[in-house]
Amino acid sequence: MTLLDKVLNHNNKFVRPGAFPPLPKDPKRQLAIFTCMDTRLVDFLEPAMGIKRGDAKVIKNAGNTLVDPNGGVIRSLVAAVFLLGVEEIFVIGHKDCGMASVDVEMLKQKMVERGVDPAAIEALDPDLGQWVGAFSCPEENVERVTSIIRKSPLIPKDVPVHGLIFCPNDGHLEVVVSGY
Repeated sequence: MTLLDKVLNHNNKFVRPGAFPPLPKDPKRQLAIFTCMDTRLVDFLEPAMGIKRGDAKVIKNAGNTLVDPNGGVIRSLVAAVFLLGVEEIFVIGHKDCGMASVDVEMLKQKMVERGVDPAAIEALDPDLGQWVGAFSCPEENVERVTSIIRKSPLIPKDVPVHGLIFCPNDGHLEVVVSGY
């Protein structure tokens, strides 16, 4: 049985007509969270914040990094603020983030071994390490990303942009940047 088959089998058991009432597209708590895609945060970060289904817009990528100041993250935040009623933004990094220890040369080697053309890697702008969003300190990354979002001419100045660090072991949050 393939992974796709397993997912679809589970989904067939999960879906029950009427079991899940429709929710509005606008987040009930008027907040957006930009965080990491780390699997340890799934079903852990939101409950640790008191957030339930329908409460917040959640944007994820590797390391909650922001490489392009006008790219997909900012685009999603603009949509959240102007189309969905988001009033505050939370940038949440976490302790022990894999992006804080990326070996760029090993990554490049693995990409080439799997058939990625080295010329495509060399053509990345910025270079592979910057493009993938590698950093050395999660707290500094949160400060940097919070600052980029705060300085974006596309995000209104009256929208607080907070920066926090989450512990994927015990669930506690630390404020790195208060947006107030």
